[in-house]
This record gives sequence, structure tokens and C-alpha cells, in this order.
Amino acid sequence: MALKGFSKRWKNFPDYILGCTKDIWEDRGIATLDHYYAKDIIVRSPMGIQRGNEAVKASTMATCHEFPDRELLGEDVIWSEHETGLLSSHRITTIATHTQDGAFGKATGKKFKVKVIADCAAKNDAIFDEWLVRDYGGIVRQLGMKPKKYAKALIKAEGGVSNCSKPFTPDQDIDGGYQGTGNDNEWGEKYADILTKIMAADFNVIKREYDRALVAEYAGGRNALSYDGAEQFWIGLRSAFPNAIFKIHHQIGMDADMLCPRSSIRWTLDGKHEGWGNFGRPTGAQVHVMGMCHAEFGPWGLRREIALYDEVAIWKQILIGAEN
Repeated sequence: MALKGFSKRWKNFPDYILGCTKDIWEDRGIATLDHYYAKDIIVRSPMGIQRGNEAVKASTMATCHEFPDRELLGEDVIWSEHETGLLSSHRITTIATHTQDGAFGKATGKKFKVKVIADCAAKNDAIFDEWLVRDYGGIVRQLGMKPKKYAKALIKAEGGVSNCSKPFTPDQDIDGGYQGTGNDNEWGEKYADILTKIMAADFNVIKREYDRALVAEYAGGRNALSYDGAEQFWIGLRSAFPNAIFKIHHQIGMDADMLCPRSSIRWTLDGKHEGWGNFGRPTGAQVHVMGMCHAEFGPWGLRREIALYDEVAIWKQILIGAEN
């Protein structure tokens, strides 16, 4: 089925997302961003917000310089339709070698492999609105650093607490034009219900709804098996921000494309760092957590989970908050 408003090159929307990603980043067609990305695109990530295609091109070139062999292996595209655009939640495994000096410091020669999830809204053959979570915690750990120490070094390098670039928070947001919230597919509803229960401290839902042979990949480059790994991840996050407000912003469910039933959820936590958990001693700092998850379901429950947030961006907020 042809995509209305898109080039005939693309078989369908996942083909478009996978194809333009390869053109831009792996084939080094950075100039193609002038076509694939709208001139005034809004890109939000936990580390901040970018407006405009020129900013995206600059950051893309810097990444390609620092990691010249970087590959982006597209694993899945979970998508939905809305009158303001098509929305893809694109999960990637990215692998690279740190061979040049750059944002991650002096070249280490070390390799990393992490997950990325990007929610992209597109129409008329161009992406115009985006939400992106890279597992920066996983990257810095594999390059031999700790997320807290790296965040501290970033703040210092950027001129201290008063002058450093601030992680993304809702007050910075700009309306990029996409107004959809996903679809009402049963698998999106199911996963949204599970995450809502987890954030309400009903951690027993993991044993009720997850497959005992769960395979999971979590922020920080962590791999987990079965109930214990899932419980440790989710309890560690929620206990650090026990009173933070949980909100789901976008959810998609799908049961198609020769794949098992699956779901993508984009969510946030807003509140204070006032509990012991994955982020150490409570500081009272105000924190915004941008999270993205993909889940796959099988006959015995939720069988695979990929859940990402940016540890570095969270630590940066905690360290800035502790100084104020």
C-alpha cells in the first residue's frame, strides 16, 4: 500500500523510517536531512531540546566524527496514524567504537552497544516532530566511566551549574505539530495498565503479567532475565522518585507484520529525588524523567521488555538541583 504524500520508493511506513535512518547516519548522507527532516523540526531528548534541521545536522556530524564506524540496526517500528501525522516508535541497537575525541572525552578505543528508541512524527515525506531516548548511561559505562561522574564533568565543562546546558523539562517544550496519543489497540492498553500498576508500587504485577522466561534490556546497558531482573529495574527507579507523578503521553499497540503482539509507550515521571534507589542518597532535587518502552507479548505473558531512560540527564538534574 502506497504511503500518501510520501515517495514511491517506500513500501510502507516502517520501510520509510528504516530507510531514511540508514541514508542519514550509516550511509553518511547527512545532507539528506534537508529532505527527510522539516526545516523547523523539534527534537526532544532527555539532555535537551533542539529546534531546526541545522542543529540536527551539526550534532549528527559530531557524532559521526567521534564514532566513525557507528551502525544503527533497526529492530522494530511500532506505528500508528493520526490526522496530524504518522507516528513511528523506532527501536534501534546502535554499535560503535570511540576512535576520535569528542563529547565523550578523549578517544578510548572502546566499543559500545546500546538501545535507542525514537518516536518520529512524519507527513509529506518529512519528519517534523521527534522524541528520542538514547541510553547514555549504557554508553558511558561501556566507555569506562560512571554516569554520575560523567554528568559532573559535563556540568564543569559547560561552565558550571549556572551556565551549563539544562536537561529537557516540560517548561522548555515547543509544540511541534503532532497531536496524536497513539491508538486504542488492546496490547497498548495492556502494557499501559502494567506500567501504571508498577508506578503505583504494585510490583507483584510483574509476576502476574510477565513471562517467567522474560528477556529484558534496560537503561544503563543492563540485561535481565525473569522476574527478579524486572523487579530490580522498576523498583530501583520508582523508589528514587517515590512521589513523582507518572504520566503516559503516547501508547501504541500492534499485532501485525509477522511479529508477536507488541506495544510502545512514551511516559514521564515528574517529582523530587527523595528516596533511596538507582540514584543514591536522596537530594530533594526536582527531576523530569523521559522514558520510552517497547514490550512484546507471548502465550505466557510479557516475554520481552526494552525500557529506556537517560541516567546522565537524570544525574545532571540531581547535581544541578543539589547546588541550588
